[in-house]
Amino acid sequence: MKFKALLLATALSGTLFSVGAHAAELTVGFSQIGSESGWRAAETTVSKAEAKKRNINFKIADAQQKQENQIKAIRSFIAQGVDAIFLAPVVATGWDSVLKEAKEANIPVVLLDRDIDPSGKELYLTAVTSDSVAEGKVAGEWLVKAAAGKPCNVVELQGTVGASVATNRKKGFEDGIAGASNVKIVRSQTGDFTRAKGKEVMESFIKAEGGGKNICAVYAHNDDMMVGAIQAMKEAGLKPGTDVLTVSIDAVPDIFKAMAAGEANATVELTPNMAGPAFDAVVAYKAKGTVPPKWIQTESKLYTQSDNPMAVYESKKDLGY
Repeated sequence: MKFKALLLATALSGTLFSVGAHAAELTVGFSQIGSESGWRAAETTVSKAEAKKRNINFKIADAQQKQENQIKAIRSFIAQGVDAIFLAPVVATGWDSVLKEAKEANIPVVLLDRDIDPSGKELYLTAVTSDSVAEGKVAGEWLVKAAAGKPCNVVELQGTVGASVATNRKKGFEDGIAGASNVKIVRSQTGDFTRAKGKEVMESFIKAEGGGKNICAVYAHNDDMMVGAIQAMKEAGLKPGTDVLTVSIDAVPDIFKAMAAGEANATVELTPNMAGPAFDAVVAYKAKGTVPPKWIQTESKLYTQSDNPMAVYESKKDLGY
C-alpha cells in the first residue's frame, strides 16, 4: 500500500513539469492550524517555498488552533474564488458543512498532515499525510526493545484532544507495546502539542510517580512536548535519556540537540513537506483532470542517538523550525 502510494505521488510530481504554465495561474488558500510547534512552523515555511517553486499564488490563514477560525478562513477562500484549498484540520470532526460549500463552488480541498472523520471523505480531493498509526507503533516497538524485558512504566503526553493524529499515534503506540507485558502506560494526558504544556503535564506526572522514580519512559506525541518534558525532568533532578527513556515523534531540530546531549533517545520523523505533493496533485487535477489517490502517504523514519544527531540537526535547522 505504502509503495503504491509513493509511486502515485511520484507520478503526480512528474506531471508538474508538463503543466507548469497552468501552475502560474493558480491561487491556493491554506487554512493552517497555527504555529503551536516547531514542526508546524516548518510546515508553513516549506509550504511557502514549494508554492514559490511552482509560481503559485499562496494565501495562508493562521487559525491559532481554533476550528472556528479555520471554518471562517475556508469560507473566505471560497468567496475569493481560489483554485484550491489546503486544510490542516485542528480536529477530525465538524467539517461537513463548510467542505460541502467548497465542493458546491467546485473548489477542490486537500488535507495536509491530518485526516478528518471518514464520513467526510467524499468532500475532499486527497489527503497528504503520514501513517500516524505506524509512527506510534514504531515508537512503541523501539521502546519494547530498549526496555529489554525489564518492567517499564510509561507516561504519555498526548496531542490535542480530538485531533486525528493524536488518536492515531496513541493507538499505534499501544499496538507497538501490546505484546510486551513488561511495558505499560501508567499515566496519559494531553499536552496540546506545545512545549509549555508538555513541561507542565510532565511536572504533574513526576509528582504523582514518586518524584519520577517510578517512571521508566516518556512517550510524547510530538517532539515539542518532549522538549518541555525533558526540562521538567532536569529541574526535578532526573536524567532524561538515562534515568528515563524518551521517544517522541516529528524529528524537529531541537530533539536532535537533546539527543546529542544524551537527554533524548529516539524520535520518528514526520516530514514538513506535505504541500509539495499536494501542489502537484492540484496542478495535475486542474490541468488534465487527473484524480489523485485518496491518500498520498509521506515517509517516516526512526532516528536514535546512533544516527549522528548533530549532523541531522544541521540539515534541518534552516527549514523554519
